[in-house]
Amino acid sequence: MAEENKKWYVLRAISGKEMKVKETLDAARKNNPYLNNCISQVLVPTEKVLATRAGKKVQKERTLLSGYVFVEAELKGDIESFLQNTSNVIDFVRSRDGDKRPEPTSQAEMERMLGKAEKTSEQLTAAANDYMVGESVKVTFGPFSGFVGEIKDVNREKHELTVIVKVFGRETSLTLDISQVERGE
Repeated sequence: MAEENKKWYVLRAISGKEMKVKETLDAARKNNPYLNNCISQVLVPTEKVLATRAGKKVQKERTLLSGYVFVEAELKGDIESFLQNTSNVIDFVRSRDGDKRPEPTSQAEMERMLGKAEKTSEQLTAAANDYMVGESVKVTFGPFSGFVGEIKDVNREKHELTVIVKVFGRETSLTLDISQVERGE
């Protein structure tokens, strides 16, 4: 089977069920060699975000495009019908000119999409590299929310800042995630 016949298509899925569609298609590919030959990749673009839950930092994945699943496939035989009738799939994204065939996405668009999904950890590092010792920042989360302090240390690997704030006239050292501060006034 020639790889050049495969193109990227976009499936519209029920919002919040994108990963379920991916799991279903991956399991079907694993159990059926014909499907595995026709469908080479199933992708749900996600990004890693830092969230604070119960006072602790957690890194979680968030879907970049809610309601969309990308499939690299050759639509021959009943593959189009199989994809369209997969549980939690609404339909293909089709062309606007009235053509009933699913419209493939350009390779350049897919490369741009894949690049965006991979950049998120680089952006976190860039944000950590952006802060400098001596800079003024405002705490935006936690018990010291609203306090303004001065950066004493930047830990680029952990994406953390050591900030000195004044509490009742005394200097207090805080270790904060970069997502918990913003530039001071």
